Amino acid sequence: MTASFSLITELESAIKSGQPERRLETLRRVTGLFVEESERLNEQQIGVFDEVLVHLIQRIESKALVQLSTDLAPIDKAPIKVIQTLARNDEIDISGPVLSQSNRLTEGDLIEIARTKSQGHLLAMSGRPSLPETLTDVLVDRGNNAVSNKLATNLGAKFSPEGYTTLVKRAESDDGLAERLGVRLDIPGPMLQQLLLRATDTVRARLLASAPAENQEKIQRALAGVAGEVGREAGQPRDFANAEDVVQKLNRQGKLNENVLADFARAKQYENVTACLALFCGAPVETIDGALKHSSPEGILIACKSAGLSWPTAMLILHLRFAPPSQRDLAEAKKSFDALSQPLAQRTMRFMLVQGAAKKVR
Repeated sequence: MTASFSLITELESAIKSGQPERRLETLRRVTGLFVEESERLNEQQIGVFDEVLVHLIQRIESKALVQLSTDLAPIDKAPIKVIQTLARNDEIDISGPVLSQSNRLTEGDLIEIARTKSQGHLLAMSGRPSLPETLTDVLVDRGNNAVSNKLATNLGAKFSPEGYTTLVKRAESDDGLAERLGVRLDIPGPMLQQLLLRATDTVRARLLASAPAENQEKIQRALAGVAGEVGREAGQPRDFANAEDVVQKLNRQGKLNENVLADFARAKQYENVTACLALFCGAPVETIDGALKHSSPEGILIACKSAGLSWPTAMLILHLRFAPPSQRDLAEAKKSFDALSQPLAQRTMRFMLVQGAAKKVR
């Protein structure tokens, strides 16, 4: 420690000298010495460095402070006052390293900074290895979309029910955030259901494809719950009259073909797809509508094969159903579609129509 105190004495002299170059060079030497010996220093000894460095950093240019922050941020026993001072600096290049890494900042320090500083400060904090609910509540409340997305990917971040509610609401207009929240293992079931209820079909499909295995079952359960919510809306009768007029007109003009149907499906034109597929396979629109709403894709696969459609078009139509298929579901559906012959599909469709007509008679 003799060398350490010799350098500290030199540092105090540099502070008084008023020469910027001398202060900067001494700061570098003291910082280097501290980094080398930090593990061997007790808190009292660290405090000596702390007091001197705090005075010095008020008189040092920003570039040097950025380097100081970078050097001290990962040090477990960094000088506390120096870290607190750097963390509150308005320049994010200076405060960022310690805000994102230093364990010398208390929960109180972080909450105070989160309540008063810029979005850059909030973004830096959002990447910390561990974030308690009290802190994420402030970060979620004040943070912009970039902060929300970084928090959602941080597995060390814990969220209160209020925090999750805010994030799920924000995800309505941010598909990326919806996907990042959906794959979190700690997201409560009801929150996941709300997220999926408001998410687009594309987001639901991506979630099923990208979620870790341990989260797949939770997502499937949430989708089933959402299906019940949507089922009430889906159960309302749709008006297919206009769609049937459009399809019939195209058919009379000789312009109706599989490509037109595929375009309807890409545009998410549910009524037009239903009316077109119904015409292609000689079924009432109510039958195709019911198959699209059914929990099993079997009816739609039969209708598509009966109409002589290709697999790419059938896949587009499958994505019009409430719960878009995962990659695994699509692989199984394609296997079934390829194994089904058109004559068998047409016979099955005729049987379904006769069965449906018999039920109406009863």
